[in-house]
Amino acid sequence: MMIYFFVIIAIAAMATYLFLQSAVFGGSPTETQVKQIEASPNYKNGSFQNLSPTTVSLPESSFFKVLQEFIFNKEETEPKQPIKVVKTDLKNLKSDEPLIIWFGHSSYLMLIDGKTILVDPVFNRASPIPLFGKPFKYSYDYSAADFPEIDLLILTHDHYDHLDYPTIQKLIPKTKNFIVPLGVEAHLIYWGAKTETIKSLDWYDETQLLDFKITATPARHFSGRKFTRGNTLWSSFVFKSDKLSIYLGGDSGYDTHFKTIGDKYGPFDLAILECGQYGVNWPLIHMFPEQVALATADLRAKQLLPVHWAKFSLALHAWTEPINKLSHIADTTQNLNLQTPRIGEPLSLIKMDKTIKWWQN
Repeated sequence: MMIYFFVIIAIAAMATYLFLQSAVFGGSPTETQVKQIEASPNYKNGSFQNLSPTTVSLPESSFFKVLQEFIFNKEETEPKQPIKVVKTDLKNLKSDEPLIIWFGHSSYLMLIDGKTILVDPVFNRASPIPLFGKPFKYSYDYSAADFPEIDLLILTHDHYDHLDYPTIQKLIPKTKNFIVPLGVEAHLIYWGAKTETIKSLDWYDETQLLDFKITATPARHFSGRKFTRGNTLWSSFVFKSDKLSIYLGGDSGYDTHFKTIGDKYGPFDLAILECGQYGVNWPLIHMFPEQVALATADLRAKQLLPVHWAKFSLALHAWTEPINKLSHIADTTQNLNLQTPRIGEPLSLIKMDKTIKWWQN
């Protein structure tokens, strides 16, 4: 009987090894890229570090404790009915005004000065394992095939709910330029992107591209696609055109960097900030709704577009809790101007007039 046990163990080990070689996990940096990473002032003790001491989860929040809470959680973490999505013809979209279109979670397309800018496109699962990270049911599922040529694709970090291998693989042939945090370029190159199309930035690096000025700025989060954390950088971005100043928040817990960025680069016409997938077991790497309001004020943002919700259930809260709480804050606070377009609905970056509470229907 022992021989069968060892055979099963050997087969399981081989299957795990082969799975971890899958393309979905991305690539490893070259020697030149490793030197760039190790030269970063934000890379210390073998990994990238946040500005403030940050743990991914609290010491008392063990894996089994969190797993148990997920299993016995009674919150309505997913919608009971498919979310009604606005189906927009992206390939033939014309507008005299700059637009932004949100696709759920943290994926959105901006059309500014005739250029297409796509951020964190994820149109599959938020996990490399088919059993996990399934998206909510939508009335229409956008995919890479819906998009025109992309002038610029920006990635904020390499987590699966922000960097989706099947989507990126299909977008690479139609994408002219990429901007990524330091280290993330290794994944894109491994998947077939040309090195010369990619600009990798450390915090406070600036680049001028397509008449846009883009600056990588700090965020309070972490990275990693396998078991090692912090081998690539996570980032927010300051995006400026001739007439617009936009803050692309990525994933971030609340910290002093929002005030620093607001003082140095603000005010912003729009801040796009995460609002969802927070939890008491990991309070430092995602923001609670009250903190999203504080960050908006710190950034001196005139308008707020909350993202990182309405597509995946990655936390214990009800799927509408983040936006309901943030909407209540906006209703009772004069200084928080909230934009809540439907998924797939074009929002003018000039008029900023989408405030319907569609999720309550």
